[in-house]
Amino acid sequence: MTDAGRRRRVLIMGAAGRDFHNFNTAFRNNATMEVAAFTAAQIPGIAGRRYPPSLAGPHYPDGIPILAEADLAAQCRELGIDEVVFSYSDIPHETVMHAASRALAAGADFRLLGPDATMVTATLPVIAVCAVRTGCGKSQTTRHLSQLLRARGLTAAILRHPMPYGDLERQRVQRFASQENLDKADCTIEEREEYEPHIAAGNIVFAGVDYTDIVAAASREADIILWDGGNNDFPMVRPDLHIVLADALRPGQTTSHHPGEAVLRMADIVVVNKVDAAPPEQVEAVVAEVRAILPGKPILLAASPVILDDPLAVDGKRVLVVEDGPTVTHGGMRHGAGFVAASARPGVAIVDPREAATPEIREIYERYPHIGPVLPAMGYSADQRAALRATIEAVAADIVVAGTPIDLAGIVETSKPVVRARYSYADAGEPTLGSHLDAFLKERGL
Repeated sequence: MTDAGRRRRVLIMGAAGRDFHNFNTAFRNNATMEVAAFTAAQIPGIAGRRYPPSLAGPHYPDGIPILAEADLAAQCRELGIDEVVFSYSDIPHETVMHAASRALAAGADFRLLGPDATMVTATLPVIAVCAVRTGCGKSQTTRHLSQLLRARGLTAAILRHPMPYGDLERQRVQRFASQENLDKADCTIEEREEYEPHIAAGNIVFAGVDYTDIVAAASREADIILWDGGNNDFPMVRPDLHIVLADALRPGQTTSHHPGEAVLRMADIVVVNKVDAAPPEQVEAVVAEVRAILPGKPILLAASPVILDDPLAVDGKRVLVVEDGPTVTHGGMRHGAGFVAASARPGVAIVDPREAATPEIREIYERYPHIGPVLPAMGYSADQRAALRATIEAVAADIVVAGTPIDLAGIVETSKPVVRARYSYADAGEPTLGSHLDAFLKERGL
């Protein structure tokens, strides 16, 4: 309690994921703290809702408002906030401290919750796959591990970092084993990008809002849990083996963003990915950056080969490339796998979609000016999916190359033919990820 005898008032900044988890684990049952509100940014349309009483618990009979993040200092003063909890991921360190400065100027404390305060403990062994930045290749690495485990007679449950953008009560615990499950849950494009490839690989994916319940549900169906992380966040489930990816195409970014630097410092094994696409000097630079932080820890090299479903259909064509949204927005990449695959084909002309973009899509380019001549696959809402479709139709291209992990043609109806660019994990030297997995399984008696 404060010196006035009231509960200490807290504001949680986030984007409908880590913020809810932080509340569930650190505040829901804390009688001395009162979360006055969540503030939401990054994701369109997630503000204006309430965190429901059924999830918020007995201290919150009316739930908790989710406000649009606006003037943080003014919101702190209006709500009488004592403490601001920062719950975003993949944010430059400087930006985190600007948020801290706004909170401090309003008289509030500023706090970052750590792993010990927020990790759920599972009864099964847990392997976590995380990264220093968005778009390093976490999901393809997790799929590779799931295949290795299946070959060894073990069943893995995939736990995904949360993306609860809809009905939060309905999304408390989600289980996805089929395309029909995705349709029934009305998943966004961003959710499908993470879930579809796992389902196609024969995996069952668990996600949602309450990870204590999610871990319990997953543990009933598996021998081992694979945590497939989101952005560059650390796991919400305590890992027994923590694998962290760095990107050979992004030297200088191993310690540039929060909480990616913390994630790197927590790693048991580091995988430097995309060595097939990066010049040798960049690979060496990233390896040196990792060694400077984690001397003595294993560093593996991996490739991220990209294959077009129908490469001949692309040759000589004007091509619109649609890329995975998070990778080229807050992930900071100019382009992704689709651009790489299309550019390698003879006679291809990549068409820049900016001039044909709808106002909704144009706003994304203005917010992320680093994006190259590609179209981010944004689809958090029906309106945004409609804007994506309208932009695709308006671009003067013969064909679309989809670098997003989903079946884009099955989600966004377009008159243009769509060729998928698929990417996977491949070892690029010794020791391999499989050899480290075998050592872990032997140690665990599996």
